[in-house]
Amino acid sequence: MKKYVSALLGVVIVIALAERSVLHAQVRVFSKEAVLAVTSSWKGDRLPDGRPKVPDDILERMRNVSIEEAWAVLKDQGYVNQFEGNWLMIHSDMPIVGRALTAKYMPARPDMRNLVLATGRAEGRVGGDNSWPIDMLQKGDVYVADGGGKVIGGTLIGDNLGNSIFSKSGNGVVFDGGARDLEGLEEIKGFNAFVRGWDPTILVDTMLTGINTPIRIGRATCVPGDVVLAKREGVIFVPAELAEQVVKKAERIMLRDRFGHQRLKEGKYTPGQIDGEWNDAIKADYEKWLTDNVDALPLPKALIEQMLKERSW
Repeated sequence: MKKYVSALLGVVIVIALAERSVLHAQVRVFSKEAVLAVTSSWKGDRLPDGRPKVPDDILERMRNVSIEEAWAVLKDQGYVNQFEGNWLMIHSDMPIVGRALTAKYMPARPDMRNLVLATGRAEGRVGGDNSWPIDMLQKGDVYVADGGGKVIGGTLIGDNLGNSIFSKSGNGVVFDGGARDLEGLEEIKGFNAFVRGWDPTILVDTMLTGINTPIRIGRATCVPGDVVLAKREGVIFVPAELAEQVVKKAERIMLRDRFGHQRLKEGKYTPGQIDGEWNDAIKADYEKWLTDNVDALPLPKALIEQMLKERSW
């Protein structure tokens, strides 16, 4: 028990020291060391700022994953606070997938806002503080911001910043807050935004208080480097170390579902046979179905051939 308490106190002290050093910089940009600490379960490559660099091929395959499939894997691993629904979006048929770069905004107060702005200027940051996270974006990033749900006077971007975001990241945004210039944002081909509302007001009485720090998005927690999967159903934040597991399990579920739906439509099996544990005859039928349809299925041929070879389907 004493060892546990000591370890816990050690973690608290480390976090407190990191917070104090970050507060000393006023603009609470987590240091690379702090990002490494909150994403310590990731063992792969990292971006220069310390965020996990989930491989591009995993991100691309994540586009075919449903919210339910991702949620089921995360729930089994104990991650039950990763989904948030009820969004407005520019395009309901355009998913957003990428690595989260996070930002936190709070209601402004003069003393703290003056310190934030002064420190930002000393660091060479330009423009309003809502542009500073955008300046840090890299290809494949998704700008995820906790705006406290503020829409009126909480519009974090308009079409100018939207164009900058897309040119830097090639991706969209997820804001627990508002945005403006919907018509202008619609003109950015390939760009999408998940927001709480649209409003013509400009951003007022709001200040940036953190970049690349864990944030709250509704009932979900997002950590820098999480894989963002945003579809019309909602947004789910997948911890980097679970991204490949989510993709692989979802792909197997998708293939089995496609086979099962086809066989049910053909009347070859009953729902009980498909939903229950498969017998050897159904397994053999499924293996033949995979082989016969390997070129037509929405997964790389090499991946399906590997599944067949390893019998990992």
